[in-house]
Amino acid sequence: MIVITVLIIISFSWFFVKTDPRALRATSAGKVYGHAVSDIEIERGGRLFRLARNLGMSEFLGDLLGQWRPQRAKTQSEAEREAEHEFAIDLMVLRHEADELGIRPSTNQIASVVTKMRAFRDDAGNFDLKKYNDVVQNALGPLGFNEAQIEELAGDQIRLDRIKELVSTGVTVSPAESKTNFEQVYSKLEVSVVRFKTSDFANDVKISDEEVAKYYESAKDQFRSEEKRKVQFVAITLSDAEKKLTGKERVDALQKLSDKANDVVQALSEKNADFGAVAIKFQLPVNVTGDFTQAAPDPALKQDSQLSQSAFQLSTDEPTSEPIQVADGFYILHLTAITPARPLTLEEAKPKIVELLKGRKERELVTMRATTVAHDLAEALKTGDTLAKAAQKLNLKPEKLPPFSLADELEQKTPPTPDKTPDLPMIKNAVADLQANEVADPLPTSDGAVVAVVEKRDPPDPAQAAANRASLNERILRGKRGIIFSEWLRERRQAAGVQETIAS
Repeated sequence: MIVITVLIIISFSWFFVKTDPRALRATSAGKVYGHAVSDIEIERGGRLFRLARNLGMSEFLGDLLGQWRPQRAKTQSEAEREAEHEFAIDLMVLRHEADELGIRPSTNQIASVVTKMRAFRDDAGNFDLKKYNDVVQNALGPLGFNEAQIEELAGDQIRLDRIKELVSTGVTVSPAESKTNFEQVYSKLEVSVVRFKTSDFANDVKISDEEVAKYYESAKDQFRSEEKRKVQFVAITLSDAEKKLTGKERVDALQKLSDKANDVVQALSEKNADFGAVAIKFQLPVNVTGDFTQAAPDPALKQDSQLSQSAFQLSTDEPTSEPIQVADGFYILHLTAITPARPLTLEEAKPKIVELLKGRKERELVTMRATTVAHDLAEALKTGDTLAKAAQKLNLKPEKLPPFSLADELEQKTPPTPDKTPDLPMIKNAVADLQANEVADPLPTSDGAVVAVVEKRDPPDPAQAAANRASLNERILRGKRGIIFSEWLRERRQAAGVQETIAS
């Protein structure tokens, strides 16, 4: 195991909680370099993705998934599953290419990366052994991992950084580019916004039955009921006393549960095995859900999103799941019923159509109003009016934002507190290139639209210019290298002959 204080690392290649291979159906999830990739490998890659996210490896994840966008996902959980699948494939490509290039991280290099991981650093940015131990004792077990997988990801970070350096050799930031970006990012801005809410236009929107019927006829295939599932399951979990265990004692307890779960699945794989009879044999109570959809899981499955997702991967041919690891043990699901999706009648679809058309018209009215105001404000400011005078003429109530620079987020040492202005990043981006008394185009928000006006733009502080400019140049350089790496990775995926089936 890794001993951070003396930077000694001993690598492990086995899982924290082992899985009985007899209990796994290693179906193919695609091919990489001609090798058939099993679902088990993809699932493990997905857990590494979650671990990397928990460790704060955002730049690493961004580089690997730089060109990825959800393809089939309709919900956030589905998008995360797609991202995990993509990450697993990209990680295989990264490791193969690094090996071909002779890139092999040393134990000292790996230890150095681990100490710099965001999850292990205190408010001052220093390595915090207590935080490291807390992650090791409490966060790795539920993923089926141990310290070896932290080392594994650290090694991947080194591989990625080295390849990024190789493929982006010669990339620089020109003096002109440096000056332009520095002035843009470190200028201090005073900005006011005018907000428009769709709810203010709700009373102006009426939807007729004719509009509903016309829309239904043009898009009736889109209106279907949600498929429903019903499952029974057994939960092989820690006792209340065992839940208080930490470290090796907790690991040992989870391992015993893993062994039992594998034995249960092995018994269920026997010909004509009955789920209820097997549960009785292992003295496990059988729980039964009601009918549920992917969007609204049964309360008994809400503790972990994997459970509901797994239920919708079951079929009549393979009705029983593998052991599904949760925080305090394992679940095994058995499909008992499927209620297929069906077309909705006009009356059934009407509430959805009314909501859709009403929301569309409200957004159109908001956009028209915001566009008119943005134009009128810009014209008034060009004639020399102050924002206050122009707002008074147009009967507007601007909201003044606290002064900011685009560099504020770059300088944060601790996680940001919840912002009273959740759309502030979008506003900052919209005004990035504007000068004083200029108006940004209307921006859509979750509840309407916003128009931003730059009242003042002060140049960067000369006293901090040198250090800040050097830091920004390094960030720009990393960004350029990241883009080049993403393109390289795309090409290497093609060369690897990646063939994949995204989990549905």
